[in-house]
Order: sequence, then C-alpha cells, then structure tokens
Amino acid sequence: MTSQQHRTRDTRSPSEALESLQTKVRGNVLTPDSSEFDEARTVWNAMIDRRPTIIVQPREANDVAATVNIAREHELSLSIKGGGHNIAGMAVCDGGVMIDCSLMRSVNVDAATKRVRVGPGAVWGDVDQVTQPYGLVVPSGVISTTGVAGLTLGGGFGWTTRKWGHTAEHVRKVEIVTADGQVRRASEQENPDLFWAIKGGGGNFGVVTEFEFEARELGPTVTAGLILYPMEDAPEVIRFFREFTESAPEELTSLLVLRIAPPAPFLPEDVHGRPVAGIAAMYAGDPEDGERAMAPLKAFGNPVADTITQKEYVTHQSFLDSGQPHGRRYYWKSEYLSAVPDELGQIMIDHCNRFTSPHSSMLAMHLGGNAKQTESGDGAVSHKSAEYVVAIQGAWDDPDTDDRHIGWARQFHAAVRPFSTGGTYVNFLTEEEGAERIQEAYEPEIYRQLARIKAEYDPGNLFRHNKNIRPAK
Repeated sequence: MTSQQHRTRDTRSPSEALESLQTKVRGNVLTPDSSEFDEARTVWNAMIDRRPTIIVQPREANDVAATVNIAREHELSLSIKGGGHNIAGMAVCDGGVMIDCSLMRSVNVDAATKRVRVGPGAVWGDVDQVTQPYGLVVPSGVISTTGVAGLTLGGGFGWTTRKWGHTAEHVRKVEIVTADGQVRRASEQENPDLFWAIKGGGGNFGVVTEFEFEARELGPTVTAGLILYPMEDAPEVIRFFREFTESAPEELTSLLVLRIAPPAPFLPEDVHGRPVAGIAAMYAGDPEDGERAMAPLKAFGNPVADTITQKEYVTHQSFLDSGQPHGRRYYWKSEYLSAVPDELGQIMIDHCNRFTSPHSSMLAMHLGGNAKQTESGDGAVSHKSAEYVVAIQGAWDDPDTDDRHIGWARQFHAAVRPFSTGGTYVNFLTEEEGAERIQEAYEPEIYRQLARIKAEYDPGNLFRHNKNIRPAK
C-alpha cells in the first residue's frame, strides 16, 4: 500500500466504522455531534482532554466484541473507559474509538457462595453498597469512586490488603473480549494463562465485560478513622508510624498523610489552611479488637483531631473521596519502599512544607502482611515484598499553573527515588512515563511472561492505549 493509499483509507475509515457500529451495536454510538459526547469522554483527571472520533457505550459483551472487531479491521486506535479514575487518563484516545463501559454497571451478590459479579463500568462504591448488607466486602482501594476494572486489572491495594491480599487475587473468573473479537471465559481452569495475566497486567489483554470476585466477611462496622497533628510534630509522627507499623497485626492497615488541613468541620479553625501530618487506619476484623490494636495510636502525641471510632465500613471507604474530586487537575509520582528512615521522613516533611497547592498531598500506605505472602501464581501483581508504597499527589484547579505543581511533584519524587525498592505501582503511573518505567512496575520474569501472553492474545498490540506491555517477539 502506498502512503497516499494509506492516507485515503485513514480518511474514510472512521465513517465506515461508524456505519458498521451503528448497525451492529445495541448500545449507544456517539459522535462529536451527540449531546452526550463530551460527558462520555470526560474522566476524573481534568488534565486529560482528548477527543475520540467515536464513543461506543456497550450494553453487553457482544457490543464490545463488535467494536473491537471494527476498530481492528479499520486500523483505528482503541481505548477503554471503565470508571475513568486512572491518573494517566488512558481511557480516552485522540481520534479512534473509545469504549465507555458506563452502561455496564451491574453488581450481583450470591451470599451463599460469597461470589460477586460486577460489570466493568462499576465503581467500588457500587460494590460496597450491594455487598455490605450481607456483611461482605470485596477487597478494594481507598477511594469509593475508583473504577472496579482499572483498580483490579492493575492489582489493587487498600485497607484490607494486609489481611487478604490484592484485589486482583480475589478474581475467580472473568468474561473477556480479546483482540480477535472473541468473547472468552478465563479462570484457573479455562484459559489459565490469560487469567493469570489480567490479574495485575492491566488492560493489555482484552476488555473484561464481567468480573466474578470472591468476597470476604467484614462489616458493617469497623474501627477506623484519622488522627491529625500539627506539621511541627511530623518528625515524631513519622517515627511513630514506622514503629507502629513494624508491630501491627495483619488486620491493621495504617496510612501516613501529609497535606494542608482542609476547612473540615472536625478540625479547629486555626488549623485550616496549615500543613498537618496524620495517620489514618482501619482494622479489618472485630471492632473491639480494632480498638485495642489502635490504643497506642490514640494515646500518641497531642493531636488536633481524632476521628478514630467504630463506624460503618462504607463510611470509612469514602472518607478520602473529598480530597480527590472529579474534575480537578492531578499529577502523581509513586515508589515502593522497604522502610521509612528518618532521612526520608525529613525529605517528606521538607517538600510538604513547600506545597504549591492546598489540594496536594503525600500518602504512604503500610503493606506487608498477606500483601507479600500470596503466591506468584495468584497473578501478575509484583513487588509484594515492599513494606510501604508512597504516593506524591499533586492536585490543583488552574491550568495556567500546571508547570509549577508538576515541578513540585517531580522534585519531591527525585528526592524520594534513592530510597525506592526499584519498583512502582502500575496504577499510579502518569501518562508521560514510558516503557522502562512500566517495566519497573513488574518483576523481570513476571514482565517477560506478560509479554509472552500478550504476543499470544494480542500480537498486533491493538490494546496499546494503556500502560502498554508490548508483545514479545
């Protein structure tokens, strides 16, 4: 094919593809002229402003299969939107076709078997609302508006990871559309290599159209909350966090928080707008045991606020949501850590005393426990030996100040990087981070195996608008 012929085909392919999609898809097919188009292409991170040529909102797996086939046949870029919460905003492509799974948001619970079937457009708040009346949870993250699909496919960690492991390790089977347009089932018994790869390997292997999870018993009440201290006390807070986590039972997960105090009603007014250091925590077990486990934390220092108490699990799962609202501009950096020595603690304090935005923060979550004990056969989740994961989270509103806030996050990250285990969490990678950084999200043999499976199921790399694992040659 000559270059001129190739340009001609690219010019007419979108219109041909649109006609085919309108014929074959039961769900919605949107174009830039559709009233719903801008809402559908919008994601959580306002830094992302891309315009697909066509947006398909499927209602079932066959709609997804038809869309995958047409995108492949017409050589169009393809992106997949689940909850739309990922920092990199890879759910939206420029030009090409975007699959928006927002109409596939069902959650169904079988309380007898503790199995939960979830559509790819659901967010974790949807799941919690359905599972908690049965005293069940699917281990997830720490923000209830996070999409189920993206968090799960990238691994997923949160308040229950130390007790039960990563979210991906609770998947028992999936329905998935692969690059050849086939609707497949994957589990330990059926397509086991594909099943292994999707549990941590991201959206590289197809479009999951239904997840089936095994739930755990927890709730509706847990002991959880947040204690905040003046930033002047941060050196002692960080040392206490280190000592507290070193001896913590696996049911107890703690999160170090450095940020600007918001004008929250539980905080004294003289703290509003000032840097604070805090420890959030949740006990994944009997609330009375949780109170005993958290007694040393509640007895430590002179806090400006203490919200740790017995509360509903769904309340705790959403209490950080207000710090990450939809439509703000976000830029993150992340590393896994084996420890938080005093030198690193001082670096954290120094950079958090120079916040460029009142919305930015630094979070460091304690992992360990079953997060590192689960077997490698459970999926592609890597770096389970890390004790902590740190997330540097730039957040602001004014697009004219992007460079300033991104610069703060990059400088902070450069200072933290020497303390890293060498690994990073794939779901926290920003759009700019390339192939080498993506490889750092996986242990070398796991990455090589993912590349081999990618070559089997997607040799043409159709699913590349993601944290891409290239097919092995």
